[in-house]
Amino acid sequence: MQIVVTLPVNARHKKILAAHAGNAQLIYKPLKDLTAQDITEAEIVVGNMDKDLLPYAAKLRLLQLNSAGADAYIKPGVFPGNAFLCNATGAYGLALSEHMLGMLLAMMKKLYVYYDNQKQGLWKDEGPVTAICGAKVLVVGMGNIGSTFAEKIHALGAHVTGIKRRSTDVPPYADAMGTMDHLDDYLAQADVVVTSLPGTAATAQLFNKERFAAMKQGAYFLNIGRGSAVVTGDLCAALKNGHLAGAAVDVTEPEPLPQNHPAWHTPNLYITPHISGQYHLAATLDNIVNIAAENIEAYMSNKPLRNIVDFTTGYKK
Repeated sequence: MQIVVTLPVNARHKKILAAHAGNAQLIYKPLKDLTAQDITEAEIVVGNMDKDLLPYAAKLRLLQLNSAGADAYIKPGVFPGNAFLCNATGAYGLALSEHMLGMLLAMMKKLYVYYDNQKQGLWKDEGPVTAICGAKVLVVGMGNIGSTFAEKIHALGAHVTGIKRRSTDVPPYADAMGTMDHLDDYLAQADVVVTSLPGTAATAQLFNKERFAAMKQGAYFLNIGRGSAVVTGDLCAALKNGHLAGAAVDVTEPEPLPQNHPAWHTPNLYITPHISGQYHLAATLDNIVNIAAENIEAYMSNKPLRNIVDFTTGYKK
């Protein structure tokens, strides 16, 4: 059996993968250099290979993604019906939750404003700030990323309401759980709204003019999931008219955001270029390698796989 690994692994990672791969042949090839010829004999590919290469992977039976999102592969006719598609749910919670927490604190404590003043040499008091402790925080999408964020912010004293597709069981780090049916009601009560949704038909343009209007005056908005869930122009308008106190996004629509896009110059909008995940935090790659190793061994032993993607929702099953 041939396994092609496209992740930027180190020697320690290779030992982990080898320990779970039995007698399979492990081939390491950087994703940017991967060609059709490289995957013609591969039964397993680890990494987000170009979907246009899939027709050449005739022997593929497992594609282990390095991302939590699987939107590029779940469109009809893209992925082979006789193969498993697994994502990396569980790998990104730490990195993305800390990124969101940092951006939220920077907005609430006006650290962005003071940094701008610093560059101008201004010693200026910018007035009142807000606190996480006691704030009502709505987390839209309580998967691994949303739940990890909820756990952290709940520990700081926030009152957390989570929204999940089906289950409304209340975990220890939330005060209440609900479903999307009552989203607008939850928005009206929240001081902070955080979304970590995947890019699917159900989430496209979910946060539009009406949803931002439904939010509490002076609330904060954060998006760490997919830019397609937000109508960028409507978010900019809600900030310009002062309805929202601030917004921080690591994802945009379109993406990359063009240099001349008005979002760059929208007051109180803070943008990072989809970098909260990736491999910037070493623990993230460690997590992905461990998930891949577990699934390689499970596949070879004919045992249940972790994080199989549901093609109707884009989430793991």
